[in-house]
Amino acid sequence: MSAPTFIFSFVLLLQLLFASLTSAADGSWQLLQKSIGISAMHMQLLRNDRVIMFDRTDFGPSNLSLPGGKCRNDPTDTALQVDCTAHSVEYNVFANKFRALTVQTDTWCSSGSIMPDGNLVQTGGFNDGERRIRVFSPCRTCDWNEIPNGLTTRRWYASNHLLPDGRQIIIGGRGQFSYEFVPKNLVANKINLPFLSETNDKGIENNLYPFVFLNVDGNLFIFANNRAILFDYINNQVVRTYPTIPGGDPRSYPSTGSAVLLPLKNLKAAAIQAEVLVCGGAPKGAYLNSLKGVFMKALDTCARITITDPNPQWVMETMPMARVMGDMILLPDGNVLLINGAGSGSAGWEQGREPVLTPVLYRPDNGIGS
Repeated sequence: MSAPTFIFSFVLLLQLLFASLTSAADGSWQLLQKSIGISAMHMQLLRNDRVIMFDRTDFGPSNLSLPGGKCRNDPTDTALQVDCTAHSVEYNVFANKFRALTVQTDTWCSSGSIMPDGNLVQTGGFNDGERRIRVFSPCRTCDWNEIPNGLTTRRWYASNHLLPDGRQIIIGGRGQFSYEFVPKNLVANKINLPFLSETNDKGIENNLYPFVFLNVDGNLFIFANNRAILFDYINNQVVRTYPTIPGGDPRSYPSTGSAVLLPLKNLKAAAIQAEVLVCGGAPKGAYLNSLKGVFMKALDTCARITITDPNPQWVMETMPMARVMGDMILLPDGNVLLINGAGSGSAGWEQGREPVLTPVLYRPDNGIGS
């Protein structure tokens, strides 16, 4: 995520508003807080029903002071070397209250995941945060704990995924065509992944924040730009190469779409099926055109694929509206909520236009094209 997420991609599902989505036409929004003082560039629900939110530190002061006159002293910060404002909060869902937290380094476009013990592990970022590991353990008085140089290499716009053995895998990042593990391996912890360099559009990228999902066979489905692989991270081997999405338009940052692994339905079957849904993004040329002040219409298509199929093919669907920098979340009933984003332009720096203010609901069990 980058600066335009301040405008278009706030993940509002838990920050300010809650929706009762009984059907696509019903439901209502309730304003819970007019302001929490920071921008929720990142957000994570924890095991204790608290929500952690945090934002980059290098964009000046927030609107929420740190408690007790506390200040963050960072001589390398590009905005404020002495900053007495918070850039992270913990939100209590049931009490509708929040408290300020302290991040010590820049989380701009970092990545993370929940560990098996319920701790949030956040990695990388910008400037002094690019090799940091940050840990938040849920409790009433806990705050961020940071590990300097916890990563083997700098990670900015990477993706994290929890593995069955309890580790996290961290894939990619700007200029990083590799992956590593947290906690670190005993052997060399930076392992090259040529797929990331193959999907890198020179001067544009279009393969940052790759979509990563654990397949039912234990391998990783990794999507970047407009195509995907099934990857055996234990043996560092590509098990399968999936077809390119029809049309070939990119779906990864800065042509940012969104993706989910759809709910698994046949858990008692001999062969469990797994499906991935990728929605929105920006067409080829959108990023470079946006730099010239020309904002191309975002993509209005979704692509769906059964990644366990012997002959997998993408099936295309059309959304009610175009959307770049959107967010998708699985709801408890198995439907998918699409929210936020822009109708034209690209991710980047103030390069999106026409904010999309209308959420839509996707029902995976309905017929294709319905």
